[in-house]
Amino acid sequence: MKQTVGILLFLFLGTGMIMAQSGTVRGSIFDRDSGEPISFATVQLSGTSIGATSDLDGFFSIGNVPVGDYRLVATYIGYDSVSVDITVGAGKIVNERLVMSEGGIDLVTVNVSAEKAKAQNEVNISSVTLTPKQIRALPATGGEPDIAQFLSVIPGVISTGDQGGQIYIRGGSPIQNKILLDGTTIYNAFHSIGLFSVFETEAVRSVEVLTGGFNSEHGGRISAVVDIKTREGNKKRFAGKVSASPFLAKALIEGPIIKLKEDTGTSASFLLTGKRAYIDQTSTALYSNLPDSLGLPYNFTDLYGKFSLVTGNGTKLNAFGFNFEDQANFTNVADIGWSTAGGGINFTLVPASSAMIVGGNLSFSNYQVDLIESDNRPRSSSISDFLASLDFTYFGRNSEVKYGFQVNAINTDFRFQNIFDNTIEQTSFNTEISAFVNYQHKFGRLIIEPGARLMYYASLPELSLEPRMGLKYNISDNIRFKFAGGLYTQNLISSVNERDITNLFVGFLAGPDEQIFQLNTDELADNKLQRSWHAVAGVEVDVSERLSVNVEPYLKEFSQLININRNKTEPTDPDYATETGEAYGIDFLIKYNSPSFYFWGTYSLGYVRRDDGEQVYPTIFDRRHNVNLLATYTLGDDREWEFSARWNLGSGFPFTLTQGFYNFNNFNEGLDTEFLTDNPEDVGIIYDERRNAGRLPYYHRLDASVKRTFTFTKYTKLEVIASVTNLYDRRNIFFFDRVEYDRVDQLPVLPSLGMSLSF
Repeated sequence: MKQTVGILLFLFLGTGMIMAQSGTVRGSIFDRDSGEPISFATVQLSGTSIGATSDLDGFFSIGNVPVGDYRLVATYIGYDSVSVDITVGAGKIVNERLVMSEGGIDLVTVNVSAEKAKAQNEVNISSVTLTPKQIRALPATGGEPDIAQFLSVIPGVISTGDQGGQIYIRGGSPIQNKILLDGTTIYNAFHSIGLFSVFETEAVRSVEVLTGGFNSEHGGRISAVVDIKTREGNKKRFAGKVSASPFLAKALIEGPIIKLKEDTGTSASFLLTGKRAYIDQTSTALYSNLPDSLGLPYNFTDLYGKFSLVTGNGTKLNAFGFNFEDQANFTNVADIGWSTAGGGINFTLVPASSAMIVGGNLSFSNYQVDLIESDNRPRSSSISDFLASLDFTYFGRNSEVKYGFQVNAINTDFRFQNIFDNTIEQTSFNTEISAFVNYQHKFGRLIIEPGARLMYYASLPELSLEPRMGLKYNISDNIRFKFAGGLYTQNLISSVNERDITNLFVGFLAGPDEQIFQLNTDELADNKLQRSWHAVAGVEVDVSERLSVNVEPYLKEFSQLININRNKTEPTDPDYATETGEAYGIDFLIKYNSPSFYFWGTYSLGYVRRDDGEQVYPTIFDRRHNVNLLATYTLGDDREWEFSARWNLGSGFPFTLTQGFYNFNNFNEGLDTEFLTDNPEDVGIIYDERRNAGRLPYYHRLDASVKRTFTFTKYTKLEVIASVTNLYDRRNIFFFDRVEYDRVDQLPVLPSLGMSLSF
């Protein structure tokens, strides 16, 4: 312990000595016309190798800059470069607000793109960052591009299809993926019709998908993280967008409360979005090829609002709130409804006299889901989440240190009745307290990123120290090797049934209060946490300025998983059962980007296994092969025409085969039941003893769209989008009613015409 304290004191004293002989240059970069921050711009001190890249908020910081006079230069694709003369003093901080204007830079002459600069200077493994522009490059299925549609084309991400609304990331189930909206946990981000998420594309600034091996900044989940950040409202003028299609209507309005002040960079703005689906009403009238018994029985409403206060040096405060609702009524099968609501505030503080940047978040969310199936067994679940976090970041010349603290209070209320009429109920309040530290340093061509996270689960109680490590080596300017790995834990449990390919009800429970046992033994488990180890490697190759290839093999070892004991036949049987598992595979991604043509191609080979002590079986999302091809082509003098197509091919999901049926007698009359002569109406199913031994047929679908843009003024334009979902009308299975012997398919061919007006 004394040695550790001594090392820390030495590091801090050494840092102080370096700062005393040097200074810090930092600031933010904005678009002159809109006031929006410019992400991943290159900032450099002219004539030196000292520089940085702006982050998603346009902020940059260059530490340990030798004392002297410099010219600070910022460049970004499609913008005129901007420069300013600065003087760096010993122990001083230089703050600069840089404003860039769109220019006539020819993309062909640009040697290093912002994306390439980011790849060369960050570990960036198992990480895909999406922008609204990329999301809009997808065919507008149903007339509306959506995050849900793009997530499913990311390598390693598996979707259950057009209906069902769940994603599985590199062997992790939905409960093992953390989805964040402005730092707030969203427990169900996808509507029952899987084409749409709760997020509004036009309000999103970035979507970062971490499919594995993520650093110590994130915790509480054992598979993946999807981090979505929204933008501020327009700082200069009132603006908006309204659109309508056969699937839904939506609107966005934004504008300044305090108009952007050019001299100081201070502004206050708002942003409001809302969308409402009415496909349950229009589907039967517009699409005669849908089954009359079901149609498209989906309805949802999403509302989101945000207030933002931004200052010129990068300090900002955001307050936001949301309400999402979903309803799906499958006639004679199930009626499910859920809602989620919440809000919060987050801030970034950039002190004028300190090299430390401070960030914080305070938020609340509540999720409630209720399911009524034909068996009339009750299923309900709610989860409330209160989060408070604080983090600190220090930027050196070739290094970055970030550490922070988080308190997460989670309240769950769960009720489930299985086929044996045994009820599993749990109401609990849990607190998770965590701290993390993450360090990144660049040694020439080598970048290392060690870190650690300490998680304390107060209700169990369990303490977990989770080491993390990432590294990247730039073999050359165009070839990079990378690696990441670590230990991950979580407390939350899902009620999902692993036997069925379609899961309508997803409930949430906290870790068990009762004792649990090691797999297939009578020995107590060492802890009550779900755990996994990740190891991911990769190679990035920039084949040319426009073409890049990324290859990533991965392994996730799930050393302990905890599930509801669905085989509970007696009230005295345990409520929970343990499993182990593994997921491994390899992902390929190829991207080509030119001014008029965009191509994205992925192939994923994956294996996902679980061991419940009785048998090793593939999970319901064990898709062996998955291919996604996306292409967008624009043409016209002003690029007013845009053609997009996306093709997805996936091998069949596993399912448990049916061996037979029997008449199920519930013995309602007790000993007086005439079981020898009764002919009960209820039918029971005899399943194959080999879990998930069958395979559904291959899934494949082609979507296409064409968009025509009519520009009236600088800010006013009309977009007309014609799209076709499932262009060649492939019959992809949604679910099969074993008792009625009735197959229900995913979406058939669905043409759509949508319009949107921006002003």
